[in-house]
Amino acid sequence: MDQYIKKKLAKNWFKTLQEVLCKEIEELEGKKIKFKITNWNRSENKDEGGGQYRILENGRMFDKVGVNFSEVYGKFSNEFKNKIPGTKKSSKFWATGISVVMHMKNPHVPAMHFNTRYIVTSFGWFGGGMDVTPSIKDKKLEIWFHKELKRSCDKYNKSYYKKYKKWCDEYFYLPHRKEPRGIGGIFFDYKKRNWEKDFSFVREVGISFKNISNEIILKKNRLKWTKKEKEIQYKKRGRYVEFNLLHDRGTKFGLQTGGNVEAILMSLPPIAKW
Repeated sequence: MDQYIKKKLAKNWFKTLQEVLCKEIEELEGKKIKFKITNWNRSENKDEGGGQYRILENGRMFDKVGVNFSEVYGKFSNEFKNKIPGTKKSSKFWATGISVVMHMKNPHVPAMHFNTRYIVTSFGWFGGGMDVTPSIKDKKLEIWFHKELKRSCDKYNKSYYKKYKKWCDEYFYLPHRKEPRGIGGIFFDYKKRNWEKDFSFVREVGISFKNISNEIILKKNRLKWTKKEKEIQYKKRGRYVEFNLLHDRGTKFGLQTGGNVEAILMSLPPIAKW
């Protein structure tokens, strides 16, 4: 399949998923509060792509949720290109993706994160994943969440779940705190062996996130919470901030490739404490 067609299919899927997720989130919120939509360009002359980020804040269910779509292209800096596969002969790149971060009002509902992307240098590959960060421990939720992830992964390869769970556990870890960010999930990168199969898996991950996040919200949002539990949530968000600013590769990639700062930092919660 021609690389142009691959790029178009990936980009269209991520943009469609953004539309679907935002529509469902607004339906869950059930109020007049809607996403604020901001379009951005990577450069002033608009010839290096851009994207659109959407933010919904101060809702009935959501303290803040961001859904970002991007399509950017150009050249990596000499310093940065050495860290990216496929850049020995050329520093040119093209990348598209979607990222979602949910920070909930009810501290019983965990923060949820999802992203998938397609990056092209001298070759193309998919990456992404999802993870959940509870403020209040719930072993039943943890077991159910990982069972659902395994079910989705097993549709494609029985080895995916174990491999991608381990990758997620190692990635979403705060070494300076010696603690995991949350209860894990799945994380994968450099998927390039079979484009059609990999793209199908990426779509499965997106649909799985949509279904999992909806079910968690509908179940947990009914629970009553206290001010003390809200304070626990604020402190857990502090850990979330630390990871995203110190260790997250997506944050670094966005900032080092001229992405929109507000879109990149949409993952940060409105209020966090230490």
